Amino acid sequence: MKLNYISRGTGLEEHGITNANIIYWTSPTPVLYEQIMQHREGLITHLGAMAVKTGHYTGRAPNDKFIVDEPGCHDKIWWGTVNRPFDPVKFDNLHKRLLKFLNGKDLYVQDCFAGARMQHRIPIRVITEKAWHSLFVRNMFILATPEELEEHRPEFTIIDIPSFHAIPSIDGTNSEACIIVNFAKRLILIGGTSYGGEIKKSIFTIMNYLLPLQRNCLSMHCSANVGKSGDVAVFFGLSGTGKTTLSADPNRALIGDDEHGWDDEGVFNFEGGCYAKLIRLSQESEPEIYECTRRFGTILENVAFDTLTRRINLDDDSFTENTRGAYPLSYIPNALSSGTAGHPRNVIMLTCDAFGVLPPISRLTPEQAVYHFLSGYTAKVAGTESGMGKEPQATFSTCFGAPFMALHPSVYAEMLKGKIARHKVNCWLINTGWSGGGFGVGSRIKIKYSRAMINAALTGAFDEIPFETEPFFGLSIPKSCPDVPGELLNPRNIWSDKDDYDNTARSLAERFRSNFTQFEEHVTPDITGIL
Repeated sequence: MKLNYISRGTGLEEHGITNANIIYWTSPTPVLYEQIMQHREGLITHLGAMAVKTGHYTGRAPNDKFIVDEPGCHDKIWWGTVNRPFDPVKFDNLHKRLLKFLNGKDLYVQDCFAGARMQHRIPIRVITEKAWHSLFVRNMFILATPEELEEHRPEFTIIDIPSFHAIPSIDGTNSEACIIVNFAKRLILIGGTSYGGEIKKSIFTIMNYLLPLQRNCLSMHCSANVGKSGDVAVFFGLSGTGKTTLSADPNRALIGDDEHGWDDEGVFNFEGGCYAKLIRLSQESEPEIYECTRRFGTILENVAFDTLTRRINLDDDSFTENTRGAYPLSYIPNALSSGTAGHPRNVIMLTCDAFGVLPPISRLTPEQAVYHFLSGYTAKVAGTESGMGKEPQATFSTCFGAPFMALHPSVYAEMLKGKIARHKVNCWLINTGWSGGGFGVGSRIKIKYSRAMINAALTGAFDEIPFETEPFFGLSIPKSCPDVPGELLNPRNIWSDKDDYDNTARSLAERFRSNFTQFEEHVTPDITGIL
């Protein structure tokens, strides 16, 4: 059994690792805390969460991610700026250098699973040099029972060594960091970056490749929850749109906060944990997530804290805007332990429109839902990323997760379209961004209003309420909503300068149309003509 087992450098020979020092196999959280402290990887904060720094990389490094271009996947991958090819020979040489680099090192191994639905579950092994990365894996994925550990045989393995730096002139990488997926060898190499999210999203990339092709299952970058009557809702959205926050509803059971599959039985979580964005997290508006920042076992990435009192400051972005918390799903009081539920009754697409022109809630036709799914719109605001100017930047990330979608977006869109029709799903677009003007002029829509609108959609409160159609995006807007000021629902009403609103809305609609030209040959005319 490999439970709490410490090996003197043996057990990883099948991965080419033959001269490691001590190997910690599937160590539990207390052991990993001890190792983190012993190796000075982090500090314990007030009430027990572990604070760590990720160094130079405080977010994903999309320009350093590659997929090995081999015959088995060549005709399936959506090659381009997102999925860039890597030479198989270069990969083998890099792999050999990495294995030599591991000589004499302590290593941490976690054997676990991705996929809560048993028939889609994929056994994975993550080999790391950092104890806190091993704890991150333990928090984020589905733990194996002692009996399952006896029979665990990984289908995919990650070797994650942040202190190993690639040499671009030799290895063919973009920089010293590398995240390289090899589907043929079922192996992922990560080097040069300590950001924990690279581990999580590498497994998501694997699921996005395997499930649609091999198991006729739609993989989704979404959170999901379920009501007491069994009504399931999924929430698509990019980082910062409220995916984790809005799905953590005290009146509904949380299925998961980020990655799910949708098969013939319903929705299931890929993970066993949550990876929440923490910057300016509100104890009042997000109490469940806030409490997780104060628990033993939670990892706080790049969160500032007082070194004397060890109390964290969630408003401090001095290290990065992208502060994160990784914790087990069970830390959310009403989380669904099975990670599985039935078919969605509602699909909600979240966007943070920093231009302030999209309605806070719109009802979508199935065709509009596919259009917005392929568009994957949100807007970044000045100050959240280096190099940005003063104005918001429109961002289109297809399927609300382009960096992780290995196949062509039309594969996922066609599957979603079929499921919406088959299960008669209601579709909604929720703007959690600005109202009354763009960033710097208007104000961010309050979370309590977004929650109220989502609650109205999920409970059928809009069934008896009249709707109107706005002219720029063809969106259907309710004329009233319980617990939401009526003037907020149509954004044009609360802009002081109506001409400015019209010009801004017209400009954003044109950006939608320009972005969508890449998908026109892959969809039917009724979808192409939405805007």
